[in-house]
Amino acid sequence: MSDNTPLEIEIRRRIAAAGPMPVDEYMGLCLADPEHGYYTTRDPLGARGDFITAPEISQMFGELIGLWMTAVWKQMGSPALVRVIELGPGRGTLMRDALRAAQVVPAFREAVALHLIEISPVLEALQERTLEPLTIPMVWHPELSDVPDGPAIVIANEFFDALPIKQSIKQASGWHERQVGIDADGKLAFVTAPDPIPHFERLLLQAVRAAPVQSIYEWRADRAAFDLGRRVQTSGGAALVIDYGHATSGAGDTLQAIGQHTYADPLTVPGDVDLTAHVDFAQLLKAAEAMGARAYGPIDQGQFLRRLGIETRAHTLKAKASRAVAAEIDAALARLTGHGRTGMGELFKVAAFAHPSLGTPPGFEN
Repeated sequence: MSDNTPLEIEIRRRIAAAGPMPVDEYMGLCLADPEHGYYTTRDPLGARGDFITAPEISQMFGELIGLWMTAVWKQMGSPALVRVIELGPGRGTLMRDALRAAQVVPAFREAVALHLIEISPVLEALQERTLEPLTIPMVWHPELSDVPDGPAIVIANEFFDALPIKQSIKQASGWHERQVGIDADGKLAFVTAPDPIPHFERLLLQAVRAAPVQSIYEWRADRAAFDLGRRVQTSGGAALVIDYGHATSGAGDTLQAIGQHTYADPLTVPGDVDLTAHVDFAQLLKAAEAMGARAYGPIDQGQFLRRLGIETRAHTLKAKASRAVAAEIDAALARLTGHGRTGMGELFKVAAFAHPSLGTPPGFEN
């Protein structure tokens, strides 16, 4: 037991007391436990962390988001005060680049009050250092629902993939919840709840119901999506969601762990590796629309960035760059918009939610 992480010791204690725990409870503890959670205890981003997000790859990503926000603000009627809200702001890199680019519309910059949704004290400190030079009013909150009312633009880049998922596994007797327990060798292991989930199959799409035995189906609690849709509908604003996932619902196990830029076993060293799962954009859009927001997308990240002008921006940056820096810009462009194993352009999807009065947000025109 001496090799166990402090969080694994706590998880084992809970399982011993109450039996196997649902996957979402396990994932929530691994990521957000106040003392030992992955996000609450470290900076996971960048070359020395466990993964790199799009804003860390190139300034172009955040700059285009900034121009997107200025255009949406104009669609909203250019309110004198707009709450720019970012869910899970990382190091603050995206918002720093976005608001720097937004200086081309001074009235927008003057209207912005920045609200950052963050649970990690470590990342909050990094965000404060990154964003302090902007001299924009900013405040932190643990949840979106804590942000005061008023016109709002919400940005969520790689936020929903880190929200805990529930999993079920199909058996001959029906769909049973997948849980985390302890196996005969004394190791953490995935186990199956003995009884099927009542009436579960009636809630599933036909394609999922027809999946073979042993198939896994994932879903998230819709609270965050409901909150996002509600905020957009009541504020007359819009939200932009960028994440990796799939456009249509289906069966499949996408839970994964990443540590030191390599894949790991989700059940080893809990609290020391990042856990994520693909975003089901069909579920996300349905939940937000249920609250009165109008949904757009999802479209591939590569298509979205090209529509916003990333190729033109790359050309402009290269015109004043050294040969080495120009090569870095080309590599970043390929990473953000390309396909294949190293490209984010196809795997990552982009969706927007807007108040019905706004019209189509930039990048989603047919």
